[in-house]
Amino acid sequence: MRWRSRRGLLENDLLMERFLDKHEMDLTDQDVAALTELLELIDNELMDVLLGRRGLQEHLDRPEVQRVVRLIQES
Repeated sequence: MRWRSRRGLLENDLLMERFLDKHEMDLTDQDVAALTELLELIDNELMDVLLGRRGLQEHLDRPEVQRVVRLIQES
């Protein structure tokens, strides 16, 4: 997961690194699946979602993805 979460934008890298440092060992299979979906976003879209500047796209706007976004934002 850590390698997969490496991004082109430093801001995303920093957010993901803090999140994984804090939660990596506690992630459920559902969390990993949701995180994998989030990582399909292009860098700028992901950054906007993680910084709260944009909501999740309709296909991602589900409780399990919202939970992972919240965990990243709180890390």
